[in-house]
Amino acid sequence: MFNLFYKIFTIVILVFVVLAGLLNDAPRLNILNETIRNLHFHVPMWFGMLFMLLASMVYSVRYLRNARPEDDIWARELAHVGLLFGVLGLLTGMWWAQFTWGKFWSGDPKQNASAVAMLIYLAYFLLRNSFDDFGKGARIAAVFNIFAFATYVPLIYILPRLTNSLHPGASGNPGFNAYDLDSQLRYVFYPAVLGWSMLGFWIAHTRKRMALLWFKIDAL
Repeated sequence: MFNLFYKIFTIVILVFVVLAGLLNDAPRLNILNETIRNLHFHVPMWFGMLFMLLASMVYSVRYLRNARPEDDIWARELAHVGLLFGVLGLLTGMWWAQFTWGKFWSGDPKQNASAVAMLIYLAYFLLRNSFDDFGKGARIAAVFNIFAFATYVPLIYILPRLTNSLHPGASGNPGFNAYDLDSQLRYVFYPAVLGWSMLGFWIAHTRKRMALLWFKIDAL
């Protein structure tokens, strides 16, 4: 019953976000203009990625403590979906940059740090797939996952703010809260963060159930 409610609630939120993001009047901002609607997709995807990678790290810690295969599978699938959201966030950010900065990739510190973070998590999957022994691979991957998240946070949220950047919220550039004085965007933005995050956990949960089933079949 809870799973059905969760799915229906997620779908309703995302439908609201898409329709409201496309049809609701957006504030006319210099340079950004109508591309400000991308705020409802680009930024919430990054928030969803943060929540899923955090949860993945927590499950890696749990696996190191209890060695339960289910915890390792949770960590892997959450990282899978987190990486997917990261790639989508990177692509929507590049599309936004084309309109606001004049090109898809300008070498901005935020862009470069995001690309490095994606590569680190790609290395996580390469590492865990390089072992034939499940237990050994899961333990080493869990340790790597913990350090990957510890690296991810400074790369995405700290270092870009300490250098010259075109990205909002860095190097004296105001964040979107300074632009959105009438709060029109916030009515859609916060449900978007909730909706994309819930969708990510839904996908990860589905993938975890499938992976756990295959793990039990292989163990027979």
